[in-house]
Amino acid sequence: MKIRVGALVFCGEEVALIRRDRPGSVHYTPPGGNVEPGEDLLVALWRELGEELWLGEGQAGAPELLWVVDQRVTRPGPTPSPRKLHLLYRLHVSEAVREVLAVEEYDEQRDGGFEVGVVEWVDFRAVGALPLFPPVGAALAALSSPRAVVADAGWGAVTDDDYVWV
Repeated sequence: MKIRVGALVFCGEEVALIRRDRPGSVHYTPPGGNVEPGEDLLVALWRELGEELWLGEGQAGAPELLWVVDQRVTRPGPTPSPRKLHLLYRLHVSEAVREVLAVEEYDEQRDGGFEVGVVEWVDFRAVGALPLFPPVGAALAALSSPRAVVADAGWGAVTDDDYVWV
C-alpha cells in the first residue's frame, strides 16, 4: 500500500488546488505526493509542498489532519492501480505568502518529460463542482468555514462502485 500526503492550503476562503489538463479530461488534486520509504509523514508533506508550491514550513500554520481516504479505484493505463491511503491535511497561509507561491507545478514523467499542473485558488464552497481526487470536494464545500471543526477524519473507501477515474 502506498501513502500519499496532501494539503488543503487555505488563504482566506480560497484553497490551492492543482489543475491537470489531459486529453479529454481535466482534474484537480490537492498539492502533495507519495511518502518515500522510511520518511516521516510531516517531513513528506513539507517536502511535497516545497516541491509543488514552494511553500516552506515557516510560512504556514501547523498542519491539521483533516481526512484519511482509502483509494481502491482502477486507474486507466498500463500501470496496475495501487491501493493508496491519502492523508489530507489543512494549512493556512497569509496573502503575503500566497503572493510568492508557485503558479505551476511540474510533475516528472517516466519518459523524462514533465506534466505541467496549474495552481488555482478556488473558493472552498465551489470545490464540490470540480473533478477533484481524492473526491472530498462535497465535504470540503459543506464546511461552514475554512477553519471549521471536522469531527471525524475517517473517510469511506473510494472504489470503482462510487468513483470513475477521469
